[in-house]
Amino acid sequence: MGAVNVEVTPLPGIGVRKDFALRGGRRVGVVTHRDGKIELIVSHEDDPDACLAEIGLSADEAAALANLLGAPQLVAQLREEHAELPGIHTRQIPVGPPFDGRTLGDTALRTRTGVSVVAVMRAGQVHPSPGPDFTLTAGDLMVTVGTTEGLDDAVAILKKG
Repeated sequence: MGAVNVEVTPLPGIGVRKDFALRGGRRVGVVTHRDGKIELIVSHEDDPDACLAEIGLSADEAAALANLLGAPQLVAQLREEHAELPGIHTRQIPVGPPFDGRTLGDTALRTRTGVSVVAVMRAGQVHPSPGPDFTLTAGDLMVTVGTTEGLDDAVAILKKG
């Protein structure tokens, strides 16, 4: 995997643009406005100021997109690391409304299913090795490790409580 060079460009009076070049000659990035508005942008590599597409995102939408993009990378890395361990699987599981505002300890996942929570993804941020006092938010993605049966049970618990 090659390194991606993210360019940060201050936009006076507007905010900050962070973008990088794609292999196909375009750039993709995010403009974070001073007022908190967030835009996903696509532009030509040779003219980053000429946007081909702009999509305005709310903070919740930006967080959901960040989770969609970030969690699979973490899960793929864990799958690779556990490939030699038969019966051990990694899965990302969304936190359902019953646990919104409650702690990881309230789920009792380890006791009830034998599943370990390796990390919690929220708003594009990875919270590694969360403790029992970690407060969950509906929509968080838990990165979990366990048996297929344990993971299936964990999905049901996190959805229904």
